[in-house]
Amino acid sequence: MTDKFDPLRHSIPFAPLKIAALEGCLDFAKKVNEQLVNYRHENPTMPADYLGYAEYAADSFLVDFSCPRFGTGEGKGIIHSSVRGSDLFLLADITNYSLTYTVCGYTNHMSPDNHFQDLKRVISASDGKAKRINVVMPFLYEGRQHKRSGRESLDCALALQELADMGVSNILTFDAHDPRVQNAVPLMGFDNLMPTYQVLKAILISTPDFKIDSSHLMIISPDEGAMSRAVYFSTILGVDMGMFYKRRDYSTVVNGRNPIVAHEFLGDSVCQKDVVIVDDMISSGESILDVAKQLKERKAKRVFVCTTFGLFTEGFDKFDDYYEKGYIDKIITTNLNYRDPELFTKPYYQEADMTGFLASIIDSVNHDVSISHVISPTDKINQLLSKIHP
Repeated sequence: MTDKFDPLRHSIPFAPLKIAALEGCLDFAKKVNEQLVNYRHENPTMPADYLGYAEYAADSFLVDFSCPRFGTGEGKGIIHSSVRGSDLFLLADITNYSLTYTVCGYTNHMSPDNHFQDLKRVISASDGKAKRINVVMPFLYEGRQHKRSGRESLDCALALQELADMGVSNILTFDAHDPRVQNAVPLMGFDNLMPTYQVLKAILISTPDFKIDSSHLMIISPDEGAMSRAVYFSTILGVDMGMFYKRRDYSTVVNGRNPIVAHEFLGDSVCQKDVVIVDDMISSGESILDVAKQLKERKAKRVFVCTTFGLFTEGFDKFDDYYEKGYIDKIITTNLNYRDPELFTKPYYQEADMTGFLASIIDSVNHDVSISHVISPTDKINQLLSKIHP
């Protein structure tokens, strides 16, 4: 990379970099840390005689800390190494339900609320010492409770305001359910990052005969909320787009929401075309699987499901069944959140690795330079497509 396109070579770090990863995303954070260590050792932007060079090219940026609990389930955050004067990045995966803690002899699984509370504990332990605090929360806490319908709480807005009041300078999240929630904290940095390039790359790696042209491919939005993702995807690839909209029964409320009556399709024929369904997450998978089935019934050739977060809250049985019946061919998600180890045994699953991307983001933010050159996937996608269609 030349100096013209490398703003890091024309800047100095805001402060020494430190990364505090909550236990729920420690494995992911270790891979991000390895990427950062490699960046700074193999392609340093600081001269060897720079005063802070030794710390700039550290062998690890991870901070040792813990969040022990008392017998009642109450907890506290303890940082075991100095973070004074550092540019501290806190990584939290609030979806990791595999972790447990004991309450009066009973075992509880960690919920998003527990993870968020631990995040605040670590912020509290470091407050006043770190020069700047940045929170990397790939799956935004309470991001789906982003707007009020009737007498409801506004959990995501309250959480963001609480972090701002605690001294957090920047929030880095991925594919927020509704990025407009940042309006709750207009004076705090808020970056909503997208995995478009990494997901497309994962498809191409796993499917060598994947053809990108309007005769062989179509992008599908499973609902109105995913339209912007599908529009970008279809535009950059130069293919057609279709969408489904959810027809709901507004006279009934089940588990806090109006049940879906049917998915109605708007778009051209998908007959004998590969279709890529793009969305922010797979929760239970009910909606996406219904959309996949309808597409296959409309004679789609292959169905690829691409989401940022694979939560699979109701297990894999229905996904296995739909794969065996030929309704889905491939599911691509990122490694930004915890996934049940069973998922990696599924023949239809493909991971999109985000560690290098996040490492580049953290490096740029630490240097206090614009991250637009990192987060914009257009040039990367065009370079990728030029290799396929030179």
